[in-house]
Amino acid sequence: MNERPSDDQGHDVTAATPPGARPSSRPKVVLGVGGGIAAYKACELLRRLTESGHDVTVVPTASALRFVGAPTWSALSGKPVSAEVWDDVHEVPHVRLGQTADLVVVAPATADLLAKAAHGLADDLLTNTLLTARCPVVLAPAMHTEMWEPPATRDNVAILRARGTVVVEPDEGRLTGADTGKGRLPDPAALYAVCRDALERPGQQPDLAGRHVVVSAGGTREYLDPVRFLGNRSSGRMGVALAAAAVARGARVTLVGANLEVAPPAGVDLVRVETTAQLRDAVLDAASAADAVVMAAAPADFRPAEASGAKIKKAADGSAPPLSLVQNPDILAGLSADRPHAGLVVVGFAAETGDATGSVLDLARAKLARKGCDLLVANDVGDGKVFGRDDTEAVVLGADGTETPVPAGPKSGLAHVVWDRVAALWG
Repeated sequence: MNERPSDDQGHDVTAATPPGARPSSRPKVVLGVGGGIAAYKACELLRRLTESGHDVTVVPTASALRFVGAPTWSALSGKPVSAEVWDDVHEVPHVRLGQTADLVVVAPATADLLAKAAHGLADDLLTNTLLTARCPVVLAPAMHTEMWEPPATRDNVAILRARGTVVVEPDEGRLTGADTGKGRLPDPAALYAVCRDALERPGQQPDLAGRHVVVSAGGTREYLDPVRFLGNRSSGRMGVALAAAAVARGARVTLVGANLEVAPPAGVDLVRVETTAQLRDAVLDAASAADAVVMAAAPADFRPAEASGAKIKKAADGSAPPLSLVQNPDILAGLSADRPHAGLVVVGFAAETGDATGSVLDLARAKLARKGCDLLVANDVGDGKVFGRDDTEAVVLGADGTETPVPAGPKSGLAHVVWDRVAALWG
């Protein structure tokens, strides 16, 4: 039996082009390329878009063509490439491209492009396309840290996000030359995931634009000695899905990652932690300026009363060393009870198996009342469910008594349901 082709993330690449469909039925993507050294990375993004069945038109700036030439873009996209509004004037490309696109993505987006997009300047084909676009727009900035941090750039980003444009946070890392810092273009695979998410929600504008959300993900570790720890099975997949969905919907996202087993999505401010105490400090710090906190991480309930500074050795008589545990602080309950400001929405997760005292939902309802959060996502994690898997099934419980069942499916689907409920609480 022949397998259906998929990309390296396991997504079916034939979904966008059903058998017998005309080329014009494929999702139309305009890939804008700004004049930065990261322009070469856009070639990989273009490859992922075309191989997954999208109809891609590349619109580089004149400066971008100094880094990667038109023949490269034309060969990879299968279409002629131009940066000028004067080419094919009879087809009115400066208006048509933006009007007919299903998605416009710009990678890299330079500081100059951000400024022009924020203030409606249109002096070439790409900026005209951005001005006339009636579809989701994703901008992936890439520049030196000294160009990303000034108030002028940050104000332009704020303007664009307030209008519903998805401005992906740049990564930290090696920049041009010997420089390092924030301003690196995210990995093309991660940018492709943002584009795919935007295209899977046709007609829906980024409704979290202007919001700052905090998501915790992964499982904490409590060290017994330098090599051993108490931990749990959380991989961080659910939290990463929540962060990715929030980015696609226009939010500024702080992801507090505890020992993640999966790569963080593009466009987040990543804070890495290991222990429950570190997780608590990072979440409370970020929550002070956030509109919502979603606690998808699995913090350890207990930690050793004292951690050994040296590796604990086996006893000659075969006996096990005594292990004294103390309880960790309850981050969710503490945040719910002592919110840093009015209007903060707090969401928790309940990984339950059910026992003699009640079912999964019984235990989750009791936890919701005990923790004092606004929403609680109840997961049945028995029999190897949920942990380490890409699919899930849950019920989202509200403090107002509402219940929203989410049938089995990708964790990204549950993530969007959670943000739907959060957005409704914001009113």
